[in-house]
Amino acid sequence: MTDVASILLRLKAVDLDTQEGFTYASGRKGPIYCDNRLILSYPKEREELVNEFQKIIQEKRLTFDIVAGVATGAIAWGALVAQKLGKPMIYVRASAKEHGKQNQIEGELEEGKRVLVIEDLINSGGSSVSACEAVQAAGCTVAACLAIFSYGFADAEKKFAQAKVPLFTLSDFNKLLATAIQSKAITEEEKKALLRWHANPEKWTP
Repeated sequence: MTDVASILLRLKAVDLDTQEGFTYASGRKGPIYCDNRLILSYPKEREELVNEFQKIIQEKRLTFDIVAGVATGAIAWGALVAQKLGKPMIYVRASAKEHGKQNQIEGELEEGKRVLVIEDLINSGGSSVSACEAVQAAGCTVAACLAIFSYGFADAEKKFAQAKVPLFTLSDFNKLLATAIQSKAITEEEKKALLRWHANPEKWTP
């Protein structure tokens, strides 16, 4: 079984900084920054993650007609999974374009289809759920959302539950923390800082 958390740490797709922290797209600040696009530069690890996606699909017995990547970070991952499975692929923006045809969904999507949504990262869950809701608004069913990593926040899980979209991830905060401690990638003080942040992310300050 592939240890996805180890891959994220080894390739520095996850950066930990409890001193300065990072600002997320959601506006939150936190001591972890995850950039799964870095993994695309490593063919072996890239293939390992695509295989892990395939395992989840098989284990959860997910059935679907089309794979959707969420723009922009998961477009490539959606394409890789679609290619692996021989499925059509689309991608979904967080909002409709303001020019051209003003599409939010790019590619061929017929009403009534079942769609598997691929994300690279789940933080607050807002943009991911918006993409799933765009697919639902197009008259389709979201079979599930699969992501490489989740920060594991309760508000994100609540958003997915309200949207009636199952969420499955290759790794998450708890797995990452356990791996980082085991590999001595973080100190005991950094571990405590990360746990404080995770318990109350809205009020975290470096």
